[in-house]
Amino acid sequence: MLVVGYDVLIGFEKHLTFFIVQKLQRVCLRNPVKIEASSKYSTVDTLKQQYLFLPAKHKDCYFVYILTEMSGSTSMVFTCTCDATRLLALILRNLGLKAIPINGHMSQSKRLGASNKFKSGECNILLCTDVASRGLDIPTVDMVINYDIPTNSKDYIHRVGRTARAGRFGVAISLVNQYELGWYIQIEKLIGNKLPEYPAQEEEVLLLEERVSEAKRLAVMKMKETGGKKKRRGEEDYDGEDIDKYLGLKEGKSSKKFRR
Repeated sequence: MLVVGYDVLIGFEKHLTFFIVQKLQRVCLRNPVKIEASSKYSTVDTLKQQYLFLPAKHKDCYFVYILTEMSGSTSMVFTCTCDATRLLALILRNLGLKAIPINGHMSQSKRLGASNKFKSGECNILLCTDVASRGLDIPTVDMVINYDIPTNSKDYIHRVGRTARAGRFGVAISLVNQYELGWYIQIEKLIGNKLPEYPAQEEEVLLLEERVSEAKRLAVMKMKETGGKKKRRGEEDYDGEDIDKYLGLKEGKSSKKFRR
């Protein structure tokens, strides 16, 4: 009986406290506004979010297709590894696109240099990892592409938050292959919304396969060539060369073979 009586007393005290708080609100506050916080992670209304389900073997073709469809837009592309930022930058530059990587293997000065090239419009595609992108002051980004789906769903919110800022319109497109579907489902659960599919034309995508494959072959060769050089202790990545020199191309020039 003692335990039951104690529970009743505690319940009465809680009810009394709630009643007193409500009365104080009515007496002390003028035109109070009640705000309810949602437990879901939300994104802004000006952000258009889409996904594209694709086979892993054609991911690069779909990636290039989207960039060409959205040509002229400023785009941040997120990958899960530093090597992927470098490889994709090489592929895109071989195809004549103005892309530049930024990742944790680059020195602070190189990261700032890449960021400045992107902000100035010298390059309109920035390939980055989650870690390298944090702290960057880039006010206007038209599009975010999740080339790799993040394994941590909350990273998705940080990524897409790079666009549609200060009332501007923005687009976020996630490339989802058969191995990443589980991670993508977790993202939809987190944001509490099922996203529409990006309307890609498969026939047009596959027309890019030969050009993209050749661009990738040359990019892999370049990666092996630069990665095979031994570095002395304390020597910067990319051998201290300018980023454009590392990419194997002079500014504003691309191989004629890949020009349309």
